[in-house]
Amino acid sequence: MRRNGPWQIRGMRTAYENPWVRVEHNDVIQPHGEPGVYGVVRFANLAVGVLPLFGDGTVPLVGQHRFPLDVYSWELPEGGAPKPEAPEAAARRELAEETGLTARHLLEIGRADLSNSVTDEQAVLFLAWDLEEGEAEPDPDEVLDHRRVPFATLLDEVLGGRIPDAFTQLLVLTALARARRGELPQGPAAHILGSG
Repeated sequence: MRRNGPWQIRGMRTAYENPWVRVEHNDVIQPHGEPGVYGVVRFANLAVGVLPLFGDGTVPLVGQHRFPLDVYSWELPEGGAPKPEAPEAAARRELAEETGLTARHLLEIGRADLSNSVTDEQAVLFLAWDLEEGEAEPDPDEVLDHRRVPFATLLDEVLGGRIPDAFTQLLVLTALARARRGELPQGPAAHILGSG
């Protein structure tokens, strides 16, 4: 038996696995001493997300249908980085694939555990600016729409619940908080603060 904090793990088996996730079934002794089970989803990739900010203070959004909730979702560019890939390289790749944009400047603004009660998925958040436009090249299974909105509109949609994607919310609110604290370069901060 091995320990995981106050939990004791009596045994573990893989219940399901594909190239993106592995679902573990753990037989455990719970912290209060009773036997139980704990399911964990292990992710093959690190999540990366990008808040791309144009010089006019607008932000490109990506729209797509999300299978698990059967909803259409407007989001910032986000995707997975295979664990050997550097997060910044993955963020640049996802930005180019989903929007066609390349960024002269990319700054890591935060890290997060996305749903740590049942998954080990971790995320890295980036702000991108000095953008150059190109052609998007999404993965074959992605059908994407695009729209471009002022940061203030994006903030209103996040706070009003019209953009419920947690990663997008986290990117927007982290960028706003860091701009207010003087932790971002002057140009992007001015666009964010002028809107927020």
